[in-house]
Amino acid sequence: MATADEYEGLPETAGLGTHMAAGALAGISEHVVMYPLDSVKTRMQVLSAPADAAQALRRALTANSARALWRGVWSVILGAGPAHAVHFGTLEAVAALATDAGLDGVPATALAGAAATTAADALMNPFDVVKQRLQIGAHGPGSSGARDVARTFKRVYAAEGLSAFYVSYPTTLAISIPYNAIQFSVYEQAKRWLNPTNEYSPMSHIVSGGVAGAAAAALTTPLDVAKTVLQTRGESQDAQVRAVRGMADAIRLIWRRDGARGFTRGLAPRVLTAIPSTAICWMSYEFFKMAIHAA
Repeated sequence: MATADEYEGLPETAGLGTHMAAGALAGISEHVVMYPLDSVKTRMQVLSAPADAAQALRRALTANSARALWRGVWSVILGAGPAHAVHFGTLEAVAALATDAGLDGVPATALAGAAATTAADALMNPFDVVKQRLQIGAHGPGSSGARDVARTFKRVYAAEGLSAFYVSYPTTLAISIPYNAIQFSVYEQAKRWLNPTNEYSPMSHIVSGGVAGAAAAALTTPLDVAKTVLQTRGESQDAQVRAVRGMADAIRLIWRRDGARGFTRGLAPRVLTAIPSTAICWMSYEFFKMAIHAA
């Protein structure tokens, strides 16, 4: 186990490349492990789908057994590595700059989290659009491989143009900036409370990450529902859904259809996904950061 001094010294000595490589590996680990629950969440948030988690799961499994829950996973594998590398690289760089500028505590961590997600989401948003299209069965019952990801990119671009990949970007930022600011701030505060000596402690990373993920996911679910509506609108047979042009339109449509309850669609699987996935992400990030540095 690393000593407190060795672990505390990692951000200064490991370098930006170490943080980016650790972030890429952590991001892939996080998303792939919890992918089936994310698929259930996406299906629940489509306005024509049942809002109940059990119904959404039965619907997904009926389509093509358990394989249906992994549809689109290659879009995450291909996009999450580079996006998380950018995320964690920006996170560490901005946190260091904020500290040099005299900021500390929650303001510094919130600023670092917001900057990191703005950069990472610009890269990840097209992959997330393709992922959700495949999760709802847009490319046939057997779509799960990298080839299907490429075909879906081409099909969406041909039918809807480049804007289809970024129509949800403002909504994604409206979710991700508070999500990551909350997550990073809660994670750092929880880690300091659970691990005041700042030793390498996987359990404190797991617990802190889980608490941070649950808080961030619960508070940002309403906007996540709007994002799903935007990202899957091109596959809908509903004229009102297809006519949605931005976040405000999506919010108005959700309210008209389901009222306040509509903004809680997918809440349970989203929080249940966020707890272990955020725990896995931070645990993996801290582990890979130290392992790559040690190598």
